[in-house]
Amino acid sequence: VQLQASGGGLVQAGGSLRLSCVASGRTFASYDMGWFRQAPGKEREFVSAISGSGGITYYGDSVKGRFTISRDNAKNTVYLQMNSLKLEDTAVYSCAAGSTVAVLRHGVVDYWGQGTLVTVSS
Repeated sequence: VQLQASGGGLVQAGGSLRLSCVASGRTFASYDMGWFRQAPGKEREFVSAISGSGGITYYGDSVKGRFTISRDNAKNTVYLQMNSLKLEDTAVYSCAAGSTVAVLRHGVVDYWGQGTLVTVSS
């Protein structure tokens, strides 16, 4: 599985962005998908995960209520809608595929995509 993330950019605090991650292959629906981020000088952080059917979602505490993960299996795409962005959301965001949302939450990943940079300015 190859993953291609996009949608990052520069946004003012309080604004919104939507990230997309397109997967290659015919087995996209069989993978649970996740988003992680890494800010400069910090460890990688779990952001969100979604089950293959889309029926189960998880969020990191720092993004709950502001970010929404979704997927369109017909388009082999997972999205991350980010609202009410804060300065501390600045990071490189990467998508990932894994066997279950439970292990994705703990960083157990089968496939990583390249990152897309999100910069939140004041």
